[in-house]
Amino acid sequence: MALQPLKGIRVLDLTNVLAGPFCCHQLAHMGADVIKVEARLTGDLARQLGADVELNRRNMGVSFLAQNPGKRSLTLNLKNARAKEVFRRLVRTADVLVENFRPGVMDRLGLGYEALLAENPRLVYCAISGFGQSGPLRDLPAYDQIIQ
Repeated sequence: MALQPLKGIRVLDLTNVLAGPFCCHQLAHMGADVIKVEARLTGDLARQLGADVELNRRNMGVSFLAQNPGKRSLTLNLKNARAKEVFRRLVRTADVLVENFRPGVMDRLGLGYEALLAENPRLVYCAISGFGQSGPLRDLPAYDQIIQ
């Protein structure tokens, strides 16, 4: 059996497209229990990305399929108070949270680092962004093609 150094670690994956999903995919490979939390109705944009038009139409684009095996998932509208409470309950059971929203989005939802630390003081919070969480470029969009 392969080594699973992260067995017993729960990761909440609130990421989209590539950098975040790939990060959490690697954590799943190492044995972490990864729970992908997607927006209701729209889900991860990668669900519609890939060369196979039919898979894209079914929200199973190749890009999504490549980065998300081994993850459990659910959808939540994090703008809804009841959904936020469900999310907070999940946070209380998690070891790690990974998100790649634009800087400030989680704070505006009332689910930023400080708020979630109050729910779970041992939570490791990872915010992935192309240009960091502060500074003059923080609000710029960042996909691989833009950065290159």
